[in-house]
Amino acid sequence: MGEAVLKIDWEKTPLVPVVVQDADTGEVLMLAYMNEEAFELTRDTGYAHYYSRSRKRLWKKGESSGHVQEVVQMLLDCDADTLLLKIHQHGVACHTGRRSCFFTDIHAQKTVAEPEVDTAAAYGVVDTLYHTILERKHADPQSSYTAKLLQGKENTMLKKIVEEAGEFCFAVKDDDEEEMIYEAADLAYHVLVALGKKEISPDRVRQELARRFGISGIEEKNSRAND
Repeated sequence: MGEAVLKIDWEKTPLVPVVVQDADTGEVLMLAYMNEEAFELTRDTGYAHYYSRSRKRLWKKGESSGHVQEVVQMLLDCDADTLLLKIHQHGVACHTGRRSCFFTDIHAQKTVAEPEVDTAAAYGVVDTLYHTILERKHADPQSSYTAKLLQGKENTMLKKIVEEAGEFCFAVKDDDEEEMIYEAADLAYHVLVALGKKEISPDRVRQELARRFGISGIEEKNSRAND
């Protein structure tokens, strides 16, 4: 029999779903996706790599948190379009700080597992806040300001960004350091809400900043003008 990679039609299915299972307990920890590059890196390095549909890039599981997945076995299903990854999980699998991504009981309408790690420390405040915003999309707008913004009129959400940007500018003009910090935090939050509304990961903003790193402002503007 040939290698599994030869059985996957990457042109037909550029992203294949990957079910991730604890090799010892059989517990299903998460569902992710792989493109061909992620598949090959996982196979060749022995550590799980995926393609993030929200970040639009390849990523190694645990690259920021250290919660890597050591691969024990890679199995391809009968239709050659889904993978089962049996792994040893170092740390937790879910970005919420829980061991598994499957922690919501639909019938009971409640979570059945609590976070095991400090997500802000593991993933950073911005990513933690962004994922919290995503979780608020279907929350009760009567009890969640974030849900109210996400479920309300888009113009209302956008007006808050303009308002917070103006207040930040006034704080700078007044040379009020504490107010600058406070208003910058408000502005960052409302920008993240808008990104969450459109499901654009802040990681893509970091990628854009990294792309611009070392390029002068004039060069960067000229490159956009020439596109």
